[in-house]
Amino acid sequence: MIKELKLDINADVGEGIGNENKLFPFISSCNIACGGHAGDYKTMLSTVRLAKQNKINIGAHPSFEDRKNFGRKILKVEKKELLNSLVNQVESLQDILNKEEMTLNHIKAHGALYNLSAFDKDSAEVIIELAKKFKTKLFVPYSTLISKMAKEQGIETCNELFIDRNYNSDLTLVSRENSNAIINDSEINKIITSIDKKNISVEFDTLCIHGDSPNAIELIKDVHFKLKNTGIKII
Repeated sequence: MIKELKLDINADVGEGIGNENKLFPFISSCNIACGGHAGDYKTMLSTVRLAKQNKINIGAHPSFEDRKNFGRKILKVEKKELLNSLVNQVESLQDILNKEEMTLNHIKAHGALYNLSAFDKDSAEVIIELAKKFKTKLFVPYSTLISKMAKEQGIETCNELFIDRNYNSDLTLVSRENSNAIINDSEINKIITSIDKKNISVEFDTLCIHGDSPNAIELIKDVHFKLKNTGIKII
């Protein structure tokens, strides 16, 4: 019997773009902004309800508290203060999930915090503690410090690959200040070519698209149908 091939597609949502109703038919998981860089009670509630209608897994998408820079700037914050902030953010979403009788499927840090945790021990430790508190898995960048630390501490992880971002040769994301940071085509391979033209083998459990990416809807539609046409079930 041939084993069924399955793959998760996720999107960062609830960030004020307002395109969730167009994204959700083509994805299986979402990461909802919960107040740090974007989002409030109203946007979280509406996004949760829409995800519920579309039978999509719901994750929390906390970040540095920095709406001015949309959470995409590294801030110097003490570990305890950062953990408290992230806990408060996830709890705000958890309260809504409880009322809607939904379950928190995962946590995925946003922006600068996500990127920092790929190589910074303190940031990785804080996010891992967050996952422990909420007893849930983490979406993490493949073959990075946080992915290794989380596995060592028994935290379930999902390796993530961005379909709309270019990578450096160390598997960190190319800075958004670089004109080549964003990808606008839908080619998906287990070998990615870094911005300095190196071929790197990767493994991934989930593919991500940013809800605020240019051509996000067209890109996610194309990826969705390419996967289905090759016999991969999106779950």
